[in-house]
Amino acid sequence: MSQLIPHISYLISRSFGSAEAGPHIAISPEVIFKIGGIEITNSNLFAWLAGAVIATLLITNAKKIGIKASKGFAQFMEIGTEFVIGLLESALGNRKKAIKYAPIFASIFFFILFNNWFGLLPGVGPSIELNHVPMFRAFTADLNGTAAMALFMIITVQYLAIRESGAKNHVMHYFGGNLKNPISLFVGFLEMFGELTRVISLSLRLFFNVLIGEILISIFTYLGRILSPITTLPFIGMELFVGLVQAYIFTMLGITYLSIATAHEGGTHEDHPPMTPTEALGEIHG
Repeated sequence: MSQLIPHISYLISRSFGSAEAGPHIAISPEVIFKIGGIEITNSNLFAWLAGAVIATLLITNAKKIGIKASKGFAQFMEIGTEFVIGLLESALGNRKKAIKYAPIFASIFFFILFNNWFGLLPGVGPSIELNHVPMFRAFTADLNGTAAMALFMIITVQYLAIRESGAKNHVMHYFGGNLKNPISLFVGFLEMFGELTRVISLSLRLFFNVLIGEILISIFTYLGRILSPITTLPFIGMELFVGLVQAYIFTMLGITYLSIATAHEGGTHEDHPPMTPTEALGEIHG
């Protein structure tokens, strides 16, 4: 997949004669300026602005939520938060814990969702340039950004699992509770290595879905010229849906990982040997 997108970009450029004649397609973020030798990319700038806007929206509208039904954006936020609480309750089997962890996972859900949606706004992309480079690029269309979010998710899950059941119990659940068995020991270290692969899978899934949508919109904006609002409308509608789905998948996987990490809780190792993460994942999906 990593080789497919540059190949598509090359074919597009060849089809329209040159890179300048065709749509602007960049796989990696582009540097727009430097501060003290530190490169600031268009995705960095977008992330800071989007983060400030998202935080302002969430904090402002959180104050409007009360016992009575909310209206407008506050209602949307309330529905989204309750949805995340429902996911947590379903995975953890405990409403109290679901409410306890909801602020973390709801924040992740809304941050990804609005970053995906804000990336579709007019002005994001090649329409506004600084130093001959697009000024804004969606943070979730930057592999560095999605990798950082995936790393934050996995570290958060590990921290919550350790706080929930203790460091010793958390480590033991990777080994099935038996450190004397060489096979269990090998499988345990393999499961621990699997935590790193989750960072890769989470980041790549979100990155490619957003990037491909960005490429499609760029192509049909170029092909449509003055009719670009019409030619890109179906793809913008599709990307609004994809942005929501990807925010859900990212959050749901994080919640699933937390459920797996705490699946051994509630019994002794002697009476109920803890399941490994792979076994727990099979229980959840099977």
